[in-house]
Amino acid sequence: MQIDVLWLAGIIGALSVIGGALFGVFRVIEQQKHNKQEIKAIKKEQALICYSLAVCIDGLHQLGANGEVTKASEKMKKFLNLAAHDEEG
Repeated sequence: MQIDVLWLAGIIGALSVIGGALFGVFRVIEQQKHNKQEIKAIKKEQALICYSLAVCIDGLHQLGANGEVTKASEKMKKFLNLAAHDEEG
């Protein structure tokens, strides 16, 4: 009788450890899904900010601002072009 109780306790302990490990893996997977969604939302927001900034820089350039505005415009166009190609691939 005593061996059966110890055996049962061992089985319950082992199942608890396995269940805890599986739950931990499940939580990690769910957290990764959540993080992917957050990153996707952040990327959309950053794209909107970049395009808005590009329009502002272009507007300044059209109004005759030169020097740093021209450099910023060229860098922004290059960045957006590279970013657009990265999204396609």
